[in-house]
Amino acid sequence: RHIAHDDALDHIAGYCCANDVSAREEQLGMGDQWLRGKSHDTFCPIGPAVVTRDEIDDPQCLRIQCRVDGEVRQDDTTAGMTFDIITLISYISDAFTLEPGDLILTGTPAGVAMGRTPSPWLQPGQLCEVEIEGVGTLRNSIIDEPTIAHRGAIAYTSAT
Repeated sequence: RHIAHDDALDHIAGYCCANDVSAREEQLGMGDQWLRGKSHDTFCPIGPAVVTRDEIDDPQCLRIQCRVDGEVRQDDTTAGMTFDIITLISYISDAFTLEPGDLILTGTPAGVAMGRTPSPWLQPGQLCEVEIEGVGTLRNSIIDEPTIAHRGAIAYTSAT
């Protein structure tokens, strides 16, 4: 807890890709932005592996790309992040204890569907790829959640 800015990198075991999926219909239409809009099963796949800290010379100069069916939707570097990794670790640790194995997602590059007109929401059958230079490429297919008739649920898009 209370990790000094200069010591923050010493608290990183490694890096991996994550796809922080959102159910925008729930976030925007139901007034329940963070709970159900971000918390469905399969909504935060990570991988494909953890690259150890010593394998990345500078975590603030890595290209990040998100592609949907091969189309580049987001393309930036970690240098463009609102907060650098060291600052995030130090800031977060002032609020709560970070334990080995904790994950910190750093945010997303510009270009999410919500900021476009029309919004190209993810659709069942699409392939989403998140690639971080030197870390790897996470691939997940978008599938439709089955409707559960007895509960009156409707189908939402989720990632696996």
